[in-house]
Amino acid sequence: MKYRYLIFLLFILLCSQSMGQTAIRQLSLQEVIAMAQEQSTEAKQVETSRENSYWQWRSFKSSYLPQLSLAGTLPDFSRTITPVTQPDGTIAFQPVSINSSDVGVSLSQVISPTGGRVFVTSLMQRFDDFDRDQTRYNGNPAIIGLEQPLFAYNALAWTKRIEPLKYEESQKQFTENKEQLAVKATDLYFDLLLAQVNKSIAAKNLANNDTLYQVADEKYKLGRFSKNDLLQLRLAVLNADLALAQAKLDEQTAQLALKNFLGIKENEPLALLVPQNVPETGIVAELALAEARKNRKESISFKRRLLEAESQVAKAKGDNGLNASLFATFGLTDRGESFTDIYNQPDNQQRARIGFTMPLLDWGRQRSITKAAQLNQQLVEYTINQEQTNFEQAVITQVNQYNTLKNRIATTAEADVIAAERYEITRSTFLIGRISITDLNIALAEKDQARRAYIASLSAFWEAYYQLRALTLFDFQQQQAISYKD
Repeated sequence: MKYRYLIFLLFILLCSQSMGQTAIRQLSLQEVIAMAQEQSTEAKQVETSRENSYWQWRSFKSSYLPQLSLAGTLPDFSRTITPVTQPDGTIAFQPVSINSSDVGVSLSQVISPTGGRVFVTSLMQRFDDFDRDQTRYNGNPAIIGLEQPLFAYNALAWTKRIEPLKYEESQKQFTENKEQLAVKATDLYFDLLLAQVNKSIAAKNLANNDTLYQVADEKYKLGRFSKNDLLQLRLAVLNADLALAQAKLDEQTAQLALKNFLGIKENEPLALLVPQNVPETGIVAELALAEARKNRKESISFKRRLLEAESQVAKAKGDNGLNASLFATFGLTDRGESFTDIYNQPDNQQRARIGFTMPLLDWGRQRSITKAAQLNQQLVEYTINQEQTNFEQAVITQVNQYNTLKNRIATTAEADVIAAERYEITRSTFLIGRISITDLNIALAEKDQARRAYIASLSAFWEAYYQLRALTLFDFQQQQAISYKD
């Protein structure tokens, strides 16, 4: 019974200790990037922007489909005294109590190649005179009409060429935004990782310096260690303690920034893993450039902007010359005292109208507007050529940076191992009194610098890697274009 009681108390003690400890969440770089692209606030903004582009595209497509509408006035009642001209020319004020109602159904379809519109309409009107107890009907059972601009700028045709490019551009932009989230997540990831490494370095340095100080203090009491070196070791302990406090603060700041970006509300601390697997293959600039031209939105954007500039030239020419419009209708119409009278034997109804405007004297206004649009088109062409050159240069520069940083990782990794081993050897040698404290401090500084340099090289490499993915929208590990499915 005594042993069972002791085991029970030990179990309770272990449980209470484990409950008192805060769980630490370990995350890799790929996990952080996945969280950034799925649950961060910026990811939701990117998704909303894509949905907005989709519904704009749907709105554009629907405008070229048949449109059915119903319009009317039910009722339009009026009771008033109205001046009425008599046969002898005098004015008599007569009370009037009337109601007028109308309703119509219209089906229309735009003609994008010509910029016109065809429509079919059916109208019905009813008039009630309450003072004379009369009801009259007037209607058009069917009217077929055409509205057609002549020699004018055709906005429908140009929009039909430009809007599909805008939508395709928005889809490319969505993928680019997703990849830019990976770049930002990588930057914040390594900010926190470096802060955690600095905290680990500071904690180890404090422990090592404190141990060295304790050993040196014992040697000093035995007369085998100088006062100056002892004070220098004590100063190193104090500096290490300050460095650890600053490193903890830096870690808290970096951790808060990463959590806010990822949308993590829990208070559990994050422990980031040092990325180990680095892509082995290098990247050829020609491949990256070809994929960037094919996958990025720039190629579509350049084409769209050229079309928009060309459209403005066409608009300037079309709006400033001879403008004419054709309006024609053919249908049936009738009137009667009852609703059915409209449909018994309706009469034909025709209407045709051609209107035109043509400037005769505008003091060079038409020529100026057209010339300005042409010069703007030329400026857009020059600007696009320069932007295309800059874009290609950015891709090639990023490829060179990626390859250089990839080769640097192996060097900094080896330097990190060597510096850590050299410090341990120097520390052991110092403890037996064969080297000075200056040599120990140099080895310590080189060890810390080598560790930070290794983490910094990893940070620069992975940021360059994801930046290159964003520039090309190409996964060089899977050798395929990047695509995010719904």
